[in-house]
Amino acid sequence: MRILIIEDEKDLAFIIKKGLEEEGYIVDEANDGEEGQYMAENYPADVIILDIMLPKIDGLTLLSNIRKKAITTPVILLTARDAILDKIKGLDTGADDYLTKPFVFDELLARIRTLIRRQSAVKESVIRIDDLEINTATHEVTRGGTPVTLSAREYALLEYLAYNKDNVVSRTDIVEHIYNEESDMDSNIVDVYINYLRNKLDKDHDHKLIHTVRGAGYMLKSGQT
Repeated sequence: MRILIIEDEKDLAFIIKKGLEEEGYIVDEANDGEEGQYMAENYPADVIILDIMLPKIDGLTLLSNIRKKAITTPVILLTARDAILDKIKGLDTGADDYLTKPFVFDELLARIRTLIRRQSAVKESVIRIDDLEINTATHEVTRGGTPVTLSAREYALLEYLAYNKDNVVSRTDIVEHIYNEESDMDSNIVDVYINYLRNKLDKDHDHKLIHTVRGAGYMLKSGQT
């Protein structure tokens, strides 16, 4: 999943970005409102973390601008401890949640997971597809009760497919959600990682979960559909 951080305090932005990347998220960063608005309008994200106090374009104006352009990406506002009116105005402007600085990083993670689930048909923290279980909080994966060890990139791909279970996702969608702009990608990198997942999840099972939809993309499909 892809997160956009719009925060002018570079040390804080670095800490958030590093922590999110360690959790397997793809993270883009902007350090002023003008750059942040451009990123929000041109690069798809699953969640935006938005500071209110920004140079060039303040956070609330930025939020209003992107909502007027029908950008519905969930937004978590970062606010000062005593900025109650900013919190109220932010929620009224279209923010989905807010955190008061300083905050506990684990709480930020929990709020991000909640917003991602809210946008998906999957509402539970543990995603179950037939005998496959994916714990989105701990990143533990099992199939038929047997633990499956995945790399960070393999997990990110599986989680994205799982949030879109029984729906086709294109190669372009996958690249936009699990690779950053600096990634050195071969043209067949998505196919390579799909094959990695198949070897770990489907190889020893009669019922296959990962399906190729010719000319369209891939699907993580349950046996009930």
